Amino acid sequence: MAMGPEKIRVEDDQRKLYDLIWKRTIASQMAAARMERTVVDLASPDGEVAFRANGQVVLFDGYLKVYDQGRDDRQDGEDEDGGRLPQVMQGEAVDKGAVTPDQHFTQAPPRYTEATLVKRMEELGIGRPSTYASVLTTIVDREYVRKDKNRLFPEDKGRLVTAFLSNFFHRYVEYDFTADLEAELDDVSAGERDYKDVLTRFWRDFSAAVAETADLRIGEVLTRIDDFLSPHLYPLREDGLDPRQCQVCGTGRLHLKTSRSGGAFIGCGNYPECRYTRPISGGEEGGVDGKVLGEDADGNPISLRSGRFGPYVQRGEATSDQPKPDRASLPKGWAPDTLTLDRALELLSLPRQVGTHPDDGQPVEAAIGRFGPFIKHGATYANLTDVEEVFTIGMNRAVEVLAQKRSRGPRGGPAAAPLALLGPHPDGGEIQVMPGKYGPYVKWEKVNATLPKDIAPEALTLEEALVLIAEKAGKGGKAKKAPARKTATKKAPAKTAAKTTPKAAPAKRAAAKKTATAAKPATKPKPAAKSAPKMKA
Repeated sequence: MAMGPEKIRVEDDQRKLYDLIWKRTIASQMAAARMERTVVDLASPDGEVAFRANGQVVLFDGYLKVYDQGRDDRQDGEDEDGGRLPQVMQGEAVDKGAVTPDQHFTQAPPRYTEATLVKRMEELGIGRPSTYASVLTTIVDREYVRKDKNRLFPEDKGRLVTAFLSNFFHRYVEYDFTADLEAELDDVSAGERDYKDVLTRFWRDFSAAVAETADLRIGEVLTRIDDFLSPHLYPLREDGLDPRQCQVCGTGRLHLKTSRSGGAFIGCGNYPECRYTRPISGGEEGGVDGKVLGEDADGNPISLRSGRFGPYVQRGEATSDQPKPDRASLPKGWAPDTLTLDRALELLSLPRQVGTHPDDGQPVEAAIGRFGPFIKHGATYANLTDVEEVFTIGMNRAVEVLAQKRSRGPRGGPAAAPLALLGPHPDGGEIQVMPGKYGPYVKWEKVNATLPKDIAPEALTLEEALVLIAEKAGKGGKAKKAPARKTATKKAPAKTAAKTTPKAAPAKRAAAKKTATAAKPATKPKPAAKSAPKMKA
């Protein structure tokens, strides 16, 4: 380490790196610095004016003579001395240099990042290192929070869940409960506690809390949550009026309500006379409701509005001739305050025609649905990973995505291969023998007919498959059922005789096997057989 940075001959960037390494190495071998936290009050002689400065005084420089690690995190323009104060003595006179009238406001604590949230959980004794990753993934995947520039911002869904748990399961969301339970589980692992006692005590109290909550009505739950979140849902208005007063009718009060889709929104209590609604985080006027972005080619105004399901764009206004104008919801991740007219017109132009499929000539469309962006070809829907692909995807990419969708099974796994190909159906389409969860079956278009247990899939013929398909589809088999029912009702006494002579039953069953189409109808009219004893009486 005798060769300092000024003696080495390298490029500028390499010299800076060497300087950093050299200084940190030397500083690690030096004594620690000693600081004294000090509060200095500066007052005028008459005591009318007083100023206070909080900082620290360096009593011994130590390693700071060589390297100050705080310089790595210092922002441009920030004072190098930071919170350091000079050495002053009580009662010492201070010379006035300059007076600058600067105004400072108290800043809110910074948002949690993943690192700071994990650090806070460690301080509270919540969780274990093996569970931190799953906790962070869960709150993001369930949309309780959103990540923006590596910071976590609470979402409306997260606020609602927190309000519900804090009101009805308060004991189980307290910090000490989780920490105490972790300690008890550690004792179980160490053999100092019986796991049955721990689980019994937890389940006894928890099941009682669940039972109490199960008896509550949805109105009671919404009222509690509404009161709990009132500072967030109904911020103070600049005009001093009641924050809960409806801005449309002026007489109704705003309340928290639930939608059919499972979400929540703020609505007027005078519904259905007043249909004012806004998202729960939309502020007083829903933030962007009614903002005009411009006009389309026909001169219709394109506006940005806010509804119970979030912001959306609308073409024109509702009229008697067109009570429902064109509307399109903003996709997830699109900020309403940055939406432009061109982007709004792209949303209103959906679904977008990508082209015609090369295999059958049917159109392929791209659109945004309830579960995100997708492309559609006939009855096949394939999800897209990015919303922007809806506006840019071409036919080659669309054919590839659709082929990948068809190569997977109905539940995302690989498609099952057919056991046998029997040939074409007279009405068109291939007849296949497929493996199923409950045994092999015959498949033709949307008709699936289960194979009888006494027929092997490889021994099935096309003629037998057509009979099974006809019976399943109700074409060939059901046409012969009506005559069978008439004959069965006329020969009710004969069936009674068959009951008294058990040996006759196998003969009837054997005869039924010969005609496959009449097998089921012959065994169905049992009610007529039951009525025979009444005729004897």
